[in-house]
Amino acid sequence: MQIEVNNVVTVEKDELIAGVRRYNDAMAGPANTMPLTVLARADDGRLMGGVSGRTVYWHFLIEVLWVDEQYRGQDLGRTLMERAEHVARTRGCVAAQVDTLSFQAPGFYRKLGFEAIGTIDDFPAGFQRYFLLKRYG
Repeated sequence: MQIEVNNVVTVEKDELIAGVRRYNDAMAGPANTMPLTVLARADDGRLMGGVSGRTVYWHFLIEVLWVDEQYRGQDLGRTLMERAEHVARTRGCVAAQVDTLSFQAPGFYRKLGFEAIGTIDDFPAGFQRYFLLKRYG
């Protein structure tokens, strides 16, 4: 046996993910994973912001939400989230999940109806990582 340590993303990572998905499908049924991205662009094509994640097991897993600094405070983040959640609901999702750091956006997500279901202190040092959930319905 050989053990490798690797600091780059490789095709083997895809194999690991495929293995987990096969196991999950056998245990819980098909995940019906689908990407979900909503973007806002300025008239000149510049990216103003967006939300991206995937729907899986009837949940919307939010992987990233970003709004360019010049557009913050103008409800663009809310608009992007509402559009993404609408699509997630049309796919049959019953909830959305996200994690964020205390200096990022926990208050923003709470205003949208998310509840903190867990925290990790000192991630990074002096801050917290929040895990948030919003149930639809």
